[in-house]
Amino acid sequence: MTCRCNEPAIPFAVRVATCGLALVLAACGVRREARMDAIDALMQRYAGDVPGAALLVVRDGAVVVRRTWGLADLEAGEPVRTDTNFRLASVSKQFTAAAILLLAQDGRLGLDDPVRRWLPSLPPITAPVTLRHLLTHASGLVDYEDLMGEDWPGQIRDAGVLALLEREDRLLFAPGTAYRYSNGGYALLALVVERASGEPFQTFVRRRIFEPLGMQGTHARVDGGPPIPHRAYGYSRIDGRWQRTDQSSTSAVLGDGGIHSSIDDLAKWDAALDDDRLLDARWREAAFAPQQPVDGETDVEAYGFGWRVHGDLRWHSGETVGFRNVILRWPAHRLTVVLLGNRDDPEPYRTARAIARLYGAE
Repeated sequence: MTCRCNEPAIPFAVRVATCGLALVLAACGVRREARMDAIDALMQRYAGDVPGAALLVVRDGAVVVRRTWGLADLEAGEPVRTDTNFRLASVSKQFTAAAILLLAQDGRLGLDDPVRRWLPSLPPITAPVTLRHLLTHASGLVDYEDLMGEDWPGQIRDAGVLALLEREDRLLFAPGTAYRYSNGGYALLALVVERASGEPFQTFVRRRIFEPLGMQGTHARVDGGPPIPHRAYGYSRIDGRWQRTDQSSTSAVLGDGGIHSSIDDLAKWDAALDDDRLLDARWREAAFAPQQPVDGETDVEAYGFGWRVHGDLRWHSGETVGFRNVILRWPAHRLTVVLLGNRDDPEPYRTARAIARLYGAE
């Protein structure tokens, strides 16, 4: 097939499948229409009566793509909308980190505070562990998921994570000497936010982050708390069909993955990462700076505070039962891509990177 742009009889997706996206775009250029066709081709798996996705692209401070595909609730036939709220999973960590940085900016705590200053019930072996170590996954704490066993009753919460770690008189390595991704560290950070602020984590992030930015639909979800508006439910492909898999035994832990949000609200969050509305320049720069070297992970050279660092890219993924999400930011290029999905497949990172290339990333 000749990959010319003036082939109206041949669908764009077919040309991409045959010739490859790069060749088609080379023929067609990167006009807006070509970009939209390319995005539709990349997002085809999310379209139709299947668990869906929401896509946000922000360029030079303006939203240039705000699109949705598929269903947020298969049983009710509810489509994904731009205000549909997805469980962010580990994308939540940037909000937990921001809460700690806000308290540091306020002078309520220091990043080099020992974690036992705030959580004294931790065992003595954790005495060298600081808040900075928790933020950068350099604490050496044992993974709480490994301590739960396979028959954990109900759902564990942040306080339950602390209770498990209180009984562990061992570390995986000396704090600050290595990197190991730790959900438990961020659960402890949520508890530190509560101790330092004097209010529940979900109240603090709502009062200090979500409400000031107008993120009205975003919540740290707790049982008995405000319902999640326009909520997407998670699904997994099991025995050849989509089945609801919205909750697991760890879904109620807030600090490592309990935020629900939409692309509409995340556009407001993204804008605030470029100005002083929440954090001043010192703390924003610290969040995005390479704080801890990372070995053995793809497209990650270092970890900041709630952000992975890869060249000039700052990003984070979020994966949990029924959800796969990613946020990519190139601050120097003023480009952000957010892709949220309420399904266990496909993994969205490569798709988001391909979309970013349509707008000049890399």
